[in-house]
Amino acid sequence: MPSAPAPFTDPDRAAEFIRQFHREQPAAGDPEPRLGAVREEIDRTGSYRHTPAELAYGAKLAWRNAARCIGRLYWRSLVVRDLRHLSAADDIAAECFEHLRLAGNGGRIRPVVSVFAPDRPGRPAARILNQQLVRYAGHRVDGAVVGDPAGTALAARARELGWKCAEDRFEALPLLVQERPGERPRWYELPDDTTLEVPLSHPEHTWFAELGLRWYAVPAISDMTLEIGGVRYPTAPFNGWYMGTEIGARNLADADRYDMLGTVAERLGLDTSSDRTLWRDRALVELNIAVLHSFQEAGVTIADHHTESERFLKHVAQEQRLGRPTPADWSWIVPPVSGGLTPVYHRYYDPVDPEQRPAFLAREPW
Repeated sequence: MPSAPAPFTDPDRAAEFIRQFHREQPAAGDPEPRLGAVREEIDRTGSYRHTPAELAYGAKLAWRNAARCIGRLYWRSLVVRDLRHLSAADDIAAECFEHLRLAGNGGRIRPVVSVFAPDRPGRPAARILNQQLVRYAGHRVDGAVVGDPAGTALAARARELGWKCAEDRFEALPLLVQERPGERPRWYELPDDTTLEVPLSHPEHTWFAELGLRWYAVPAISDMTLEIGGVRYPTAPFNGWYMGTEIGARNLADADRYDMLGTVAERLGLDTSSDRTLWRDRALVELNIAVLHSFQEAGVTIADHHTESERFLKHVAQEQRLGRPTPADWSWIVPPVSGGLTPVYHRYYDPVDPEQRPAFLAREPW
């Protein structure tokens, strides 16, 4: 007799998660009945369906396991939206917009994940093509890029699909959702009330506001797969809140992004004739001061890298007391500004286990 085909969902991963869920959630009781039900469902259908409680806790564990995230102290506070009944592009787009409204919360940013239908045997789930629910477009004009160079490819794809762009420096990309492999993606303009933005100014330099810089408030990652107990959710956008250096030391400062250091240095009157004048360093600090100042003035949640570093070590200590490792990627945990001045710099961390689950994973292409 031919052997039975391998199950779509790994039963060992499923069992590992179920046991962890029951171990860390004592009120769930004896795991054996649930393990039996999960094994039977996998044998019968190739996969299984999480209970709402399993889904919610699994998503929180994925954040707790995120080795590159410095903000894990608040993993228990993640708002988990169970939207597994939705798989159509129109519905996904509408709920992504609601995600942004809920997460934006008038400036008091809430960590949120919206979990849509998972991959099933023979039925891959829809995908969001954007890296983040809000991201700025980039447009090539006369050999230069207007806007965010990281947004040029998706902007070009959206234009091919019929999107009419304004070629503004801070123009939000439409949301692109693809329901099935090979199908034409659908695009959706972001409603105005979903894109909370902060205009940037400086507490001392009035000219800074003249640069016309701004940034969006909710960093919602939308191109990763949430895997819980062997079940893959490829459409599960999630957000925390910004740490200031993500905007001031990377998005606005990187040479392959908005590349603003030269402009800020010129307005500061710095000597840019030599690297030894540390003009980039000085401009970088002022740019980060402007970001933190502006978000605070606008009443929008943001963390500075010194405070967030201390919070992360508090998280590490809490996990150690509970007998759990805290895997961390040092190169991501240490901030890109004044790393040596933060407590996360001067220590080692538990090694990253690429097999640790639940997890947010790089999404495999169709």
